[in-house]
Amino acid sequence: MSVPTLPLTPEQEQEAQVLVAQLQEAAKEDLLQLARLLVSKRTEELFGQTEFEVRDRVLRIGAQAYELHLREKKTATKAAASNVPAAARRLSTKTTAPKRP
Repeated sequence: MSVPTLPLTPEQEQEAQVLVAQLQEAAKEDLLQLARLLVSKRTEELFGQTEFEVRDRVLRIGAQAYELHLREKKTATKAAASNVPAAARRLSTKTTAPKRP
């Protein structure tokens, strides 16, 4: 099954090329472990528990892709400042119990 190509601007395509290079390096070990898992199983063992192990590896690779992509993005919140007034004074952190002799 072929995945259709997304229409990207030249800048987005460049960003995608950089991201895939980073992801290939970051996911290399997971991909190798995935390949080792698959070749270690007999045909009748490829389903069931092995499917869950494959899914876990693929999800980990997807998480790495998000992490790499978001690392390059600005993460500062751009929400409006809070309209809650600031406290008039700081509360004391000293104990309020009477002093013992």
